[in-house]
Amino acid sequence: MAPVATADQNGTSTPAAPLKAAAKAVANAAPQVFNPFYSPTVSGDGDDSDYKFAKYKPHFPDVKWEPLGEIPVTDRAQFADPEKKSLLSAATKVQHLTPAIGTELHGIDLRQLSDAQKDELALLIAERGVVFFRDQELDIHQQLELARHYGPLHKHATTPVPREPGLEEVHVVYNDGSRRPDPSAFSKIDLWHSDVSYELQPPSTTSLKVITGPPYGGDTLWSSGYSLYSSFSPGFQKYLEGLTAVHSAVAQADGARAAGHPVRREPVESVHPIVRVHPVTGWKSIYVNPGFTRRIVGLPKAESDAILSLLFHQLAENPDFQVRFHWEPNSVAIWDNRIVTHSATFDFWPHTRHALRATPHGERPTSVADYEKATGKVAKDRQLDLWEKQGVRPPQHDTTVTRGYTD
Repeated sequence: MAPVATADQNGTSTPAAPLKAAAKAVANAAPQVFNPFYSPTVSGDGDDSDYKFAKYKPHFPDVKWEPLGEIPVTDRAQFADPEKKSLLSAATKVQHLTPAIGTELHGIDLRQLSDAQKDELALLIAERGVVFFRDQELDIHQQLELARHYGPLHKHATTPVPREPGLEEVHVVYNDGSRRPDPSAFSKIDLWHSDVSYELQPPSTTSLKVITGPPYGGDTLWSSGYSLYSSFSPGFQKYLEGLTAVHSAVAQADGARAAGHPVRREPVESVHPIVRVHPVTGWKSIYVNPGFTRRIVGLPKAESDAILSLLFHQLAENPDFQVRFHWEPNSVAIWDNRIVTHSATFDFWPHTRHALRATPHGERPTSVADYEKATGKVAKDRQLDLWEKQGVRPPQHDTTVTRGYTD
C-alpha cells in the first residue's frame, strides 16, 4: 500500500467559548492522519484520457463477498526437477543478487513457459525468496493465467481493482502526483509486510508487474525470513518455534472506511506460527511483519512487544537479509509471500508508479512441530542446510573474542 497525503481541515476556535467547545474545535481543526499503509490510494489524476493504462487505474466496486473458507492448494514446486534444468537452460543469464535472497533471470519470456518450467520457477522462488525478470510483454490476463498455475487467486477485501470489468482478482498499486506522502503519518518500518498475512491461507507465489514507473526511485526491498531465522541463537530459535501470533485485517478495513471506500469482505484475524516451514524446501522461516502482526499469543504484553520489535527491526534494517530491486516498465517480480517480507520506497513523488499484482493462496502456515509430525522429516535451518550440502563447517562462536570489520 502506498502512503497518501493527509487532508488538512481548517477550523478555528473562539476564545470566549466554553472549555468543552474549545476542545472540540481544536479536535476538529486537527488534520486527519491515517496510517498510509491501511489507507487505499485514490483514483489518481483527473484527466487520464491520454493515459495508456487508464483501464487499469484504481476502482473500488461496492460489492460484498462471503468470508473465505478452506481452499485446497497444491504446491507446484514439489513437482519440479531439483536442478531446474528446463528453466535455467532457457535463460541467457542467471544472476544471484545476494547470498541470502534474490535472483534475476535474463532471456526468459514468461508467456512461453511450459508447465515444467513454471514448476521449476516455483522451486527457485521457494529457495531464493524472489526472482526478477525484465522486458516482459505479458498482459494482465497472461499474468493471471501464470498465477493460477500456483493456486486459487485471492481477491482483496479493500484495495483497488482495475476499472476494466472482470479483473477482481487483480490488486492495483497506483500512486501519482495527486497526493504527496506525509512522513508525519507513518514510520518506514510500518510499511514492511507480507501480503494479507491475516488470511487463514495467506499467499504463496505472488507476481507484480510494473506498467508505468518513475525515472528513478520507487524501488522495492525484500527481506528473507529464512535468513532472519538463521541469524538467531539455537535457544532463541527453539523458543520462537513454540510461539504463535495474531495477524489482523482490522486496521486495513478501518483505513478503507475512513477513506470512504467499501469493505468488500469483513476483516478477519488469524493466528499463525511465528516460525513456519516451507512445505517443499523444509526450511524454517520467521513469519511476522509490522503491517499485520499485532501480538504474540499467551505472552505478557511487554514480552510480546519486545520480541516483535526485535523481529520487525531485524527484518527491516538488517541489509544481510535483503535485496533491493529497481523497477523499469515491464519488470516483473515473483516472490514467495510465505518466506519474505517486502516494502516499497515512496521517494518518487510527483511521478507515477503503477503496477498490477496477482496473488495465489498458499496453504495454512505450518509450525515446525506440525510439519515434522505430518511428514516425518526434520525441518531445517536454511543456512546450516546449505553449508552442509557445500561441505562447509559452520562457524563456531567464540564469545571471548570481539571481531569486526569496516567498509
